[in-house]
Amino acid sequence: MINRLLSLIGLKRIDDSHALAKMITAGYETDTGVSVTTKTALENPAVYTCVRILTNSVGMLPVAAYEKLNNARNEISNFRIHRLVSISPNEYQTAQEFWEMCVMHLALRGNFYAWKNVVNGELRELLPLNPAGVTPKWTDDRQIVYEVDFENGATNVYRTDEVFHVKLPSYDGLTGLSPIGWQRETIGLSIALQKHGARVFKNGTRLSGVLHTPEVIGDEGYKRIKESWDETYAGVENANKVAILEHGLQFQGLSMSNEDAQFLESRKYTATEIYGIYGVPPHLAGNLDRATFSNIEHQGQEFVVYALMPYLTRIESRVRFSLIEKKHQAKRYIKFNVGALVRGDMKARGEFYTRMIQNGAMSPNEIRALEEMNPRDGGDIYLTPINMAIDGKPVGDNAGEKGNDDTNQRLTAEG
Repeated sequence: MINRLLSLIGLKRIDDSHALAKMITAGYETDTGVSVTTKTALENPAVYTCVRILTNSVGMLPVAAYEKLNNARNEISNFRIHRLVSISPNEYQTAQEFWEMCVMHLALRGNFYAWKNVVNGELRELLPLNPAGVTPKWTDDRQIVYEVDFENGATNVYRTDEVFHVKLPSYDGLTGLSPIGWQRETIGLSIALQKHGARVFKNGTRLSGVLHTPEVIGDEGYKRIKESWDETYAGVENANKVAILEHGLQFQGLSMSNEDAQFLESRKYTATEIYGIYGVPPHLAGNLDRATFSNIEHQGQEFVVYALMPYLTRIESRVRFSLIEKKHQAKRYIKFNVGALVRGDMKARGEFYTRMIQNGAMSPNEIRALEEMNPRDGGDIYLTPINMAIDGKPVGDNAGEKGNDDTNQRLTAEG
């Protein structure tokens, strides 16, 4: 059955992973002469690093489906959407792999598409579509349809309720803005600098210039000297060798060094611009030039708020709008747990839990649940600081106000 479903979305078999991962091959021409495609963009270290950080960060976050009942929020593990978003959206991907692919498509192309496999009115699977072949269009009656060109040559048109579509900010309401498309000049310049650096090392980093002599050496002598020179002094492994010249030959360097041309500074600058495109702090990408102990933590918080959260909220909103029935949309939703990002920092996690308990926001058993620990007896209590006030008045002065009787009775008993 799975192979038949895969064929519907343009994949021949379950192990056709290259087809699943394939992106748009047509590129964007730039003023540098470099064609920027998803492939060439990912070959650039700065772009790859940003995409890797974003995809890995989202992929490792726990996600679950919830339902609001009165003032309570309950996780609904028996809800089919819960399994699709948190365990496996289809028969060949885990939830982590699915959301990583989603964020990768968004970071490179600005759009993520998945076909909704509905059987007998029930959503069974989400099967990713190659964004290379998906074209959203307006119909004459102002409905959105998705024209899909499959890799086997087939074409199909899906209604908007048949496609799960997450997109970055859009000015036409149909497609999200492609980061590599709109920022192709910056990415193209970075790729061009990278290629230039590779050519510099290939041709030799020191001996770059001309050999000249007042003597006539003839064609054979010219050929022999050129071949000998290339073999002995060209390439990185031959850098800084001492040249042995004959026939009155003299070497005259012509090109500037990388330092004189500020080559390294140019590469750093373009890399920083790419970090800005994706909202990734430089220190996460390994650039610690301007990082300090005081601002790294702040930059990490900014990364979560301004880089990750826009992706997460777009996914959450689209799941609620596109995958949950309208009659349940007011109460049911999914949520990524960004608190998992601080699990590696024991000190920060401990301080956060302490404040939550002291302020009465969480009970010990709620914290134990977050740490995958079993509840303990008496762990469902909530502390209330006795030095707090209600509406500007001490707790004891509000004895006659509704809702405070239990608090006052407890304080009286304790006092």
